[in-house]
Amino acid sequence: MTSEDLDALRQQLRLHEGLRLFPYVDTVGKTTIGIGRNLTDKGITIEEARFLLDHDITECLADLHSFGWFIGLDSIRQCALIDVRFNLGPAGFRQFTRMIAALERGDHVTAAAELKDSTWFTQVGLRGPDVVRMLLEGAA
Repeated sequence: MTSEDLDALRQQLRLHEGLRLFPYVDTVGKTTIGIGRNLTDKGITIEEARFLLDHDITECLADLHSFGWFIGLDSIRQCALIDVRFNLGPAGFRQFTRMIAALERGDHVTAAAELKDSTWFTQVGLRGPDVVRMLLEGAA
């Protein structure tokens, strides 16, 4: 099959299946996404999950770079904040105004305390203590 044939097939399948960027239940009750991907029966592969993860990390990094202080953090603290941003999304992350203000001042102790003193911390299991430790300790 040529690349032109594949392009035509992609167009045909998009026409027949449609394109949905959020999961939906199809006409036979299967959870579906994209262009007819049956999540109920097929799911996604490890490679697809890694692709999605890499895309989401890139999105988090782009967002966090909008904070001028982020680039000056060591990689451990950057990873901690990427973890929080990944979990909460951009709007949820920005609700941590006191943590963000502390980070802007370079006050990692207060930033970690603000994160620890949150509903988020009580909801995320081991993630919370891990991220707080990373903010406190940073790179060795």
